[in-house]
Amino acid sequence: MGKQSTDRSAAHVSDEDRARNLARLKRIEGQVRGIAQMVEQDRYCVDILTQIAAVQSAMRSVGKELLRHHLKHCVADAARLGKAEFEQASDELIELLYKNAR
Repeated sequence: MGKQSTDRSAAHVSDEDRARNLARLKRIEGQVRGIAQMVEQDRYCVDILTQIAAVQSAMRSVGKELLRHHLKHCVADAARLGKAEFEQASDELIELLYKNAR
């Protein structure tokens, strides 16, 4: 995975949204640990795969919220800044969507 610029940060993230996303990610982290335990215990493959599907769905849900925020705030802010900024934000978003469509 390529290294992205680290001098940027999310715009307009409320404490409530940040807390909600972090809680979801911690819950997912717990689910992943549970899957590792299932593998260690030689649990039934279908049960493990079911849990993996649940984690993937939860990650997509967090990603959807982050994407919604990015569009509403980061891309909208870039559009207000000017054409060059908006084009850069649009290109970045298109690249992101293509990466996630794989």
